[in-house]
Amino acid sequence: MTLVNPLPFGAEIDAEHVWCQVLTRPPARPAQPALFLDRDGVIVEEVHYLHKVEDTRLVPGATDAIRRANERGLPVVMVTNQAGIGRGIYDWPEFISVQEHILNELAAAGAFLNAVFACPHHDNGRAPYHGRDHEARKPNPGMLLRAADRLAIDVAASWIVGDRSGDVGAGRNAGLAGGIHVLSGHGNDAGERAGSEAYASTDYRVLTANSIADAWPQIPLLAD
Repeated sequence: MTLVNPLPFGAEIDAEHVWCQVLTRPPARPAQPALFLDRDGVIVEEVHYLHKVEDTRLVPGATDAIRRANERGLPVVMVTNQAGIGRGIYDWPEFISVQEHILNELAAAGAFLNAVFACPHHDNGRAPYHGRDHEARKPNPGMLLRAADRLAIDVAASWIVGDRSGDVGAGRNAGLAGGIHVLSGHGNDAGERAGSEAYASTDYRVLTANSIADAWPQIPLLAD
């Protein structure tokens, strides 16, 4: 395990080795619904185990969705499984470089994330990331619940956008209002869409969109 010292602004790696970074707190007010976003395939184009800045490209429409939430004072939280760290394909310094690039690209377009959470755990991970079915690895809700602990979030009114069924499942397991499965990234892989749709219930809406550009107008928090 290789770390950068000091870590970037607002970041810590907690006792469970989960990346927790609060960048901007929403103005003090009653708890607000949040927009939770997966990273790869949603905010940035899917690259197998993305860990190089030169391979990092924002998905069209991602900036618009994030900026719209920003303008409405809604927390925007990235929640990303990072099995590449757990499996030793890359480490935290490479993750940090990619993240800083994403944050800078968003800022240049007038958008920002309020927080970032990343889980390196994987069933086949190296120590200390080899805990089976870790509570922070999606579809488990640990990253979303960490965000709720650190920001004033109305979990029951929040939404998540992801390209894997695990993203949508994490939303349901955290008690969110709904999830949108996008067909970008891994969204069209065998079983992913059906897996997401299987999480739908009377208490949890599951919608489908081609990409985040088509997803955000369907989210009640952001739609006109």
